[in-house]
Amino acid sequence: MMKRDDYIKKLKAQFDLWNVEAAKWEAKAKMVQAEMKVEYEKQFETFQRQRDEALKKMQQLQSASGDAWVELTHGADDAWAKMREAFEKARFHFHKSDE
Repeated sequence: MMKRDDYIKKLKAQFDLWNVEAAKWEAKAKMVQAEMKVEYEKQFETFQRQRDEALKKMQQLQSASGDAWVELTHGADDAWAKMREAFEKARFHFHKSDE
């Protein structure tokens, strides 16, 4: 198992990458046609909900100690997997319109 600080550092780095990409999507969503805007907003809202849940889990990990930390990593891994899935769905929708 990864050390606590290394694990949190890895999560933060991924989170930062997702935030950079999300900022690009948000800017792009503001410029799209009305019919596409609804779909963009839907995808972005899903992404934001999952991002908020992942952030919450990461914050819990930072403050957890001992056995609680080990148990929370399982929940964080699940939240991160859902976040990754939401990210990939949003990326697909946002990049599909570039074609």
